[in-house]
Amino acid sequence: MPERIVIVGGGFAGLSVARRLEKRLAGSEIDIRLVSPTDYMLYLPLLPQVASGVLPARSVVVSLARRLRSSSFVPGRVIGVDLDRRRVVSESITGRSEVLDYDRLVLAPGSITRTMEIPGLREYGRGMKTLAEADFLRDHVLGQLEVANATTDPDERARRCRFVVVGGGYAGVETTANLELMTRAIARRFRRLDPSMVRWHLVQHGRRLMPELGERLGADTLAVLERRGVQVDLGTGVVGAGDGRVDLDDGRTLESETLIWTAGVAPNPLMSRLGADTAKGRLVVGADLAVPGRPEVFALGDAAAVPDLVTGGDAVCPPTAQHATRQAPIAADNVAASLRGGTPREYRHHDLGLVVDLGGSDAVAKPLRVDLTGLPAQFVTRGYHLAALGTPAAMARVAGNWALHGVGGANAVRLGFLTDTSGRLAEFEQTDDYLTPDQARAAAEAAVAR
Repeated sequence: MPERIVIVGGGFAGLSVARRLEKRLAGSEIDIRLVSPTDYMLYLPLLPQVASGVLPARSVVVSLARRLRSSSFVPGRVIGVDLDRRRVVSESITGRSEVLDYDRLVLAPGSITRTMEIPGLREYGRGMKTLAEADFLRDHVLGQLEVANATTDPDERARRCRFVVVGGGYAGVETTANLELMTRAIARRFRRLDPSMVRWHLVQHGRRLMPELGERLGADTLAVLERRGVQVDLGTGVVGAGDGRVDLDDGRTLESETLIWTAGVAPNPLMSRLGADTAKGRLVVGADLAVPGRPEVFALGDAAAVPDLVTGGDAVCPPTAQHATRQAPIAADNVAASLRGGTPREYRHHDLGLVVDLGGSDAVAKPLRVDLTGLPAQFVTRGYHLAALGTPAAMARVAGNWALHGVGGANAVRLGFLTDTSGRLAEFEQTDDYLTPDQARAAAEAAVAR
């Protein structure tokens, strides 16, 4: 009988593990099933450009069906795992529960938007973690400008032209920078609007933007945003949100219909429901990416606390696409070694640097610890994104759309499918229906009985 391998997650890590296992092991040896709620791998770093209309949604994804060869794609979301009986419980996109037995399990479900117990956040906040959220956000922002142009009430116009982004990390900065360029360009096309009416506020709890980039590049980023007219509030937090308002901890209330929440990510809740050790929600694994005491279970990417052998000490690898992509070959090789009796490898990777696209000709980058700004940084940033996409078709689509946007500029057209859905965090972040080990065992037995 072929060895049954279940891979949870179709992102950078999950897809790369499946692809490498297909190359390492013969089809008769293994039966790979990849479980993912979406049928594509999403390139998350380019989501701000989807929200700002620089890139169409389909250009930043890679089809799982086109990349997988002998593996089976299971459209669903894993909500529970029975580690003792080696069973995975998946909720299909049809709503049915399905059970998958495994001999080896690879956990790479990624992360979700990190939310806090802030009144009104889930009801009024909008995320930037999924493709749907980025498209919904674009429609919402365009809709606000259209309503602002149509209204005769100056207070309503000001409220709809003010946009608040929470989080001074990469996602928050890139979202603010790219959408600010789009709204300023589009405002010029409306008779009753002036670009100066459009106000963007970036709220950051810390004292610096993107501290991982260092003080100099953080200051350069701040200078770019302020030169464009973005109000950056450092050392400030959000304490509440409501219909048409955002409350800050310094006593101010910003009248706004748009609260964009990008204040970090959290590991997929599945990790804390396995009955195994976790560190800040991430599943604890060894440097070989195997779960201690469970040599048949491997975890990687955002959901795994992988020891950082380069930094040393108690450090773990940060939840970035760079680490997820490079952990995948190690995980796949170790799965193969566990089946063939080979020697496992340890994950060790020197960080290649970080890149941040601020839209237009503006960017900051730190490749191999070299600080870059402006056009050189933009060249490195976009070159890195193209290389990371991994397929010639995806590279061509993204490069072609960059060229079209450079010639034609922003396109102020809503998709028009958002009339009955708000697109807020409460609708997109399904975090409350994961199962404990006992619940997973009961659900699996019930599904098998059916």
